Parts: sequence; structure tokens; C-alpha cells
Amino acid sequence: MKALIWDDLHKTKLVKKPEPKIIDARDAIVKVTMSSICTSDLHIINGAVPNAIKGVTLGHEFVGEIVEIGSDIKDLSAGDRVSANCETFCGECYFCKHGYINNCQNGGWKLGCSIDGCQAEYVRVQFADTGLTKIPDSLSYSDALFVGDILSSGYFGAELCEVKPEDTVAVIGCGPVGICAMQSARAMGAKPIIGIDIDDYRLKLAINKGYADIIINPDTQNINDEILKHTSNRGADCVIEAAGGKNTFQTAWQIARANATVAIVAMYEENQTLPLPEMYGKNLIFKTGGVDAIHCTKLLQMIEKKEISTDVLISKYFDFDNIEKAYDYFKTKCDNCLKVAVKYD
Repeated sequence: MKALIWDDLHKTKLVKKPEPKIIDARDAIVKVTMSSICTSDLHIINGAVPNAIKGVTLGHEFVGEIVEIGSDIKDLSAGDRVSANCETFCGECYFCKHGYINNCQNGGWKLGCSIDGCQAEYVRVQFADTGLTKIPDSLSYSDALFVGDILSSGYFGAELCEVKPEDTVAVIGCGPVGICAMQSARAMGAKPIIGIDIDDYRLKLAINKGYADIIINPDTQNINDEILKHTSNRGADCVIEAAGGKNTFQTAWQIARANATVAIVAMYEENQTLPLPEMYGKNLIFKTGGVDAIHCTKLLQMIEKKEISTDVLISKYFDFDNIEKAYDYFKTKCDNCLKVAVKYD
């Protein structure tokens, strides 16, 4: 089968690999019908993910059809259309039982990092009974493509903030995760929602689609003044940092009101500084970490009810044979690209 691998620093290669086989009784083999490219895939290619293994098939964001299941899989069958979780988790260890599946003692972020991922014609999914979710008949593969990663990440940010009705939520980064975070916060009753970005296209999208009530561009506006103006001089009740830029971590804690929660769902390539003397007295709560994507069934139901939609995220479709062009398109943000969808027909 064809597979896209991380060949070397800053390089990928489309190669031939053997089709995967069932190894464990909780495995499933999935025929990939559609996948996407994540910024964390770029982090791997740039050498910023220590656990990534050279030669690994990239990708962890996909949907497809089950073609084979292990003997211990009871609730899934060959022929099921499924959305994949970006996390591999056993469901049985201490962390899984407490909902912290990103810290699974037998899994974690493995697909497309330390084991072969989804940017191939077929993929072996470990712990398939926890890592795959049936797609309702009313939804398309495109509808469900981002449930197990990008949408889960945005929801995770709002969940970390424990958003309450009428909370003012500031979201730094109006890209795919930020858009999903804004929609998730809205579903939890947040109002107003403030979208922050230096990309005017993304800001306009956020306001025009109703994801944000207020938009701020720090390149052209004084962000601290604007935040105070819209929050009765207090600062935001909740801040979701979904950008991972050079200064966005500092912006996150600076625009938060005293006793606020700052959720960090962005992934950084450089260390960030926690200037405790400067923030002394703000009594901030910081929550950070990889996504605990445990709400995939709920998120699919929210999409069915039209409470959340990820349609706007797909900027362009590519055939799998052109996946390296898709990487270039995504990496350079051609045509204001948010996400790409790679088709395997």
C-alpha cells in the first residue's frame, strides 16, 4: 500500500509499505477514506517531537471503514464507518479511568508519531474499542473528519476553563482549534466571546460566522486596552490559548482577569516563561496539556444537532497521490487555508 512517511528532518516521502495486520485482540484495521494534516504533523517533520520515530507513517486525524477487527472487539464490526481518536488509550489504567486519556500508561499520542498513522491506504488502530467511534448515518465522512482531534482540542480548551453561562471567553488564535473552541464555549453559554488573531481573514471569518462577538488584531490594536474595554476593566473570565505563537502565552495571562482560568491547548516548539513576579496577585489557574479526547460520541451528536459545525475548516480537497502538495498548501497557508482534506478513493 502507499504511505506517507517522515523520511528525515523537514522531509516526507510517499512510499510502499505492507498492509497492516491484526496483532492484538483489541486491534482493528481501517481503510482510510479521508484524512487531514495537523500542525503537530509539521512539528514532527521539523524535529520538534522527541517521541517521533523516523520512517513512521504520518497522520492521526482520519475517518474510514473498518475492514477487520480483533477477537476482543464487541461493539464494532467490519463495514462500520468510524471516526478515529487522535489518542491511543486502553481505557483501563489509572489515567484512563479518571478521564486523562492523553496520559494513558499504555498509549498516548502514538498514531503517526511512534506507530504508523493514517496517511496511508490502511491503518492499524490499537485499542480500537476506545479509539474508534461509529459515525451516525446522517453524517458524512467530511462532517466527522475533525471530531477526534481538532474539534476535541477546541472542546477540551473550553472544558478546561469550566466555562459557565455569561462568561467572557477570550480565544487566542482563530485557526481550526480556536474556531472549535469558540463554538464549544458558545454551546456552554459563553457570552461574549472574543476572538484574537493577527490574521484579518480568520478574524473576519470568526465574526461573520458568529463564532466570536468581538474580534481583536494585536498588530493594529492595543490588546490590553481592548480587553479591558469589553470586560468592565476586569479582563477575561476565561482565556483559551490556541495559537502557540511567539508571544501568545504571555498575552494569555496578561488579558485574564484576576482569579481567571487560562487553558493552554496550543503546542509550542520553544519553552515558555512563567514570570511569577509579574503575575503575583492575579491568582490565576493555568491548565495545560495534550487533548483528552473523550467526548467523541457527544461531539458527533452535537454536529447532528447542528450545535457545532466543522464544515468551514476544509479549505481544499486533495487526492492521496497529491498529499505532498497538500502538505505544501497547508504549511504555506495558501488561499487562507485552515485545513485540508485528503481523499483516498
